[in-house]
Amino acid sequence: MKLSYIKNEYFEDLLSLEIDPLIKNKLISDMCRINILYMICCAGSGHIGSSFSSIDLMNWIIGELDKKYENLYFFSSKGHDAPALYNSLIAHGKLDFSYLKRLRKIDGLPGHPDINTPNIFANTGSLGMGISKSKGIIKANKLKGIDSKVIVLTGDGELQEGQIWESLNRVPQENLKELMIIVDNNKFQSDRSVKFTSNLGNIEKKFKSFGIETISCDGNDVNEFSKAFESLELSKKPSALIANTIKGHGVSFMHGDSLIEGEFYQYHSGAINQKDFDSSILELSNNINKIIKDLEIKFEFKLSNYKKEEDSGKINNYQSLLNAYSESIVEEAKKNKKIVALDGDLILDTGLINFEKEFPGRFIECGIAEQDMVSQAGSFATEGYIPIVHSFSSFLTSRPNEQIYNNSTENTKIIYSGFLAGLLPGGPGHSHQAVRDIASMSGINNLEMIQPNSEKQVKEFLNYSIKSPNNIYLRFCSIPFELPDKFDELSKLKKGHGNTISDGEELCIMTYSPILLNEICKSKKLLLENNINPKVISMPWLNVFDNNWIIKELNNLHLIIVEDHYVEGGFAEKISLAISRLDIDIKIDVIALEEVPKSGTNQEVLDYHGLSSEKIKEKILSLIQP
Repeated sequence: MKLSYIKNEYFEDLLSLEIDPLIKNKLISDMCRINILYMICCAGSGHIGSSFSSIDLMNWIIGELDKKYENLYFFSSKGHDAPALYNSLIAHGKLDFSYLKRLRKIDGLPGHPDINTPNIFANTGSLGMGISKSKGIIKANKLKGIDSKVIVLTGDGELQEGQIWESLNRVPQENLKELMIIVDNNKFQSDRSVKFTSNLGNIEKKFKSFGIETISCDGNDVNEFSKAFESLELSKKPSALIANTIKGHGVSFMHGDSLIEGEFYQYHSGAINQKDFDSSILELSNNINKIIKDLEIKFEFKLSNYKKEEDSGKINNYQSLLNAYSESIVEEAKKNKKIVALDGDLILDTGLINFEKEFPGRFIECGIAEQDMVSQAGSFATEGYIPIVHSFSSFLTSRPNEQIYNNSTENTKIIYSGFLAGLLPGGPGHSHQAVRDIASMSGINNLEMIQPNSEKQVKEFLNYSIKSPNNIYLRFCSIPFELPDKFDELSKLKKGHGNTISDGEELCIMTYSPILLNEICKSKKLLLENNINPKVISMPWLNVFDNNWIIKELNNLHLIIVEDHYVEGGFAEKISLAISRLDIDIKIDVIALEEVPKSGTNQEVLDYHGLSSEKIKEKILSLIQP
């Protein structure tokens, strides 16, 4: 792909010019938009729409307001607009320019903000936490005797999270005049408009009802929002700015306000194709040059070119569990009118588009409100329905965990379908990498945890889950992967039983992850070169084990468990406990995560955490050789 970007020297030249700061903001923001596109396309993923809606505000805060305060803390609570934040920091010399093409790389910038990055003040990406974190910063500085100003940027969809409203309750009471909240009110969340998903009504009135000084303005018009900042600062009160922006602002065909209500926004996440990239760069360049020409500014810039090599890696026996799930849940719902599907604003990423079309009355959109969604599911269950709850595993198993436990005490049956489970994809970073979900779901009454390893297994296990009297957590890998030869022929659904994918001697490698299963199969080929022939087992059952199967398949073997989860609370602990209760001889070792997962390409992340085929081979050799 042929990409273009603007070199750092042109940003330095622009910043050195003595021109109206308002004009400078317009120029630098469109220049940043060009580099945001370049950054995201280099990475292969990222959030364009929200980065474009917020970049004008960010550049004003970082470029102008930062000069007014001795101790200014500014961060994005939603975190999805990280490419905008990074580019604004780069443009103003607060982050090294070399990071521009290292978004979502292991030695670069994480997919969502992390405090290990210079001038990042909070880890975000898990929504709803920003105002609470801001309050903590202010109070900590007061204890130190330091005056500070904290500006936190939230998203309008993010306001659906309950913690937002909890965090506002005591703000006026504590007179936190150091706090300024900005709402990037771009009217869209991950899939569709906020109004269509979970209408927030009049946001300005909501904030005012908490006693917070609040005004609204055009968040993409520096002439308006610069005056709004001044007005709020003069109030000497805790304040909020409702910045009415356009998602995708700056590139006309990306503008969210052109969509029909209920239509899907196409530029929320992911990179764009060559045609869209070229059209975007042309429009942005023309916008910049028009301002320069019309105002006779002595400034010029040139685009630099970069050719990104495309990944030519072909996946054989390609598997998409998301597509298989989308088909399977519709098939099951046709047979069973008691099935209802609840979604947490992730209808695209959880495969529910066809379900909504087929069964609009049984599709329950809950917005970004996982606790509310899970409690609703509990009542559906007590009323005799079979609720299937959907979200990313990192959010579904943690934020509403108390509600999941409460549901389980009612002795009903609910299915929890968690997507984006495990270590990969590595790009989004630790806020989205579900590597503690098995631990989080431990201790839930009558809950079985299952991870399908193929499209065929998705259909089988969903059918099993619906028929089972127990609560079920289905753990789904969301990225495509390669299935080992004859996997479906060798795998059988039998409760508590694993599936032997490859026979071996003395040593057994076991996993539940389809990504890691593929890596293990490649590791076996490498181990065979060292005259080591391990047995390979795929184990879809994460907390249910058949004792007879364990004795038959694992006795007298050295068992090495490989998992994309923390060691603590993971699958290995559960099966080890089951083995310890039996009178058998099995040595057990574990290869798993022992630190917060890194953000990077999938291969980088697997290598770093010792879970790639080569690293697994090396670790196994170290475990079995003196």
